[in-house]
Amino acid sequence: MSPLDLVPVAALLVLLATAYAHPTARVELAAGLAAAAAVLATGILTGTEVEATLRHLGPVVAFLMTILVVADVCARAGLFAAAAARVRSASGGRPARLFTGVFLLAAAITAGLSLDATVVLLTPVVVTAAVATGTAQRPGAYACLRMANSASLLLPVSNLTNLLAMPHLDLTFGGFALVMAPVLAVVLVVEYAVLRLLFRRELAAAPAPRRHEPAPDVPWVPVVVVTLMLVGFAVASPLGVEPFWVSAAAAAVLVGWAARRRLLTVHDAGHAAHPAFAVFVLCLGVVVAALAQGPLGDRIADLVPGGTSFGDLLAIAVLATVLANLLTNLSATLLVVPLVAPLGDTAVLAALLGLNIGSGLTYTGSLANLLWRRGLVRLGERPSLREFHRVSLVTTPITLLAAVAALALVT
Repeated sequence: MSPLDLVPVAALLVLLATAYAHPTARVELAAGLAAAAAVLATGILTGTEVEATLRHLGPVVAFLMTILVVADVCARAGLFAAAAARVRSASGGRPARLFTGVFLLAAAITAGLSLDATVVLLTPVVVTAAVATGTAQRPGAYACLRMANSASLLLPVSNLTNLLAMPHLDLTFGGFALVMAPVLAVVLVVEYAVLRLLFRRELAAAPAPRRHEPAPDVPWVPVVVVTLMLVGFAVASPLGVEPFWVSAAAAAVLVGWAARRRLLTVHDAGHAAHPAFAVFVLCLGVVVAALAQGPLGDRIADLVPGGTSFGDLLAIAVLATVLANLLTNLSATLLVVPLVAPLGDTAVLAALLGLNIGSGLTYTGSLANLLWRRGLVRLGERPSLREFHRVSLVTTPITLLAAVAALALVT
């Protein structure tokens, strides 16, 4: 490895440290630009390669910005609070029923509004609902965390990893969902069963006294707009229209609606889009593209199996899991998906199982894990590192194995 090859490695370490620290937007932006500039100065990437990387990432980053705005308006309008209140009311104060409702709600929000909405916006509402019913907060909080990663398999828009993989798949939006739906069904059953077992004591507690509190009204405009947005994704995909155009239209409608009701300002909407993080992701893509050109890319390529048997698919999923937990799943996607793409759609989908489900193994697997922890700390519910790994080290391997088996059966 030449000294120049070490520059992308050092740049990636800087970016990962920045992501884990979650500093101010200015620091995040500066770190991303500095890392990308250092890599570009080495000449490892040609101008054509840089342009190709940015063209690949551009639509994904645009989708990220617009879907964050959509989720933010939904939260300001009270959609998550209203949904959680109805789950709480339907549970009758019974911890197990409340957990089941939260589990399904987290899975639905992850699938439709992406995993960031679940960890950042839904989790605080769920914890608050548990406090209001006098039940344990941990089961619901962990249901949100697990679903943020594992339930992000269903739609291309559920996770940025899926969107990054779509150009390498010969599948439309609907085709992706059709293949992954039975896999997700298996994942949900396994995750639910394991979590019920791990939290059996909390979920077996006596029902809490019921409190007759009026549930907030459901904001129907956001519900309708989000529903139409999801339909729009399915309709636009066969036409070659990028998802960000649909999410941008939904964001524009919701921002206009919310602004008229004084729920947010244009400045609030811009802040919700997290432009500094968007640039950070583009810079990360440049750094990872340079890594892929060097010895690291070659070594990972040597580990990729040559077929798509069950054993090969499991090996791909495990490789993606390891890379996700070493580099975060976003970085790992940029590295591993192009390498397995020549093996076909099934191999890419197996990699996504590792990148999504497998990223729940450690805090470093996904930025969503870190955001979840940070949100709980702000609520005064600091999660135990031991507790996190007790749940993740038991649940993740079992779920990943079941998901790979399901994928092998349906493809």
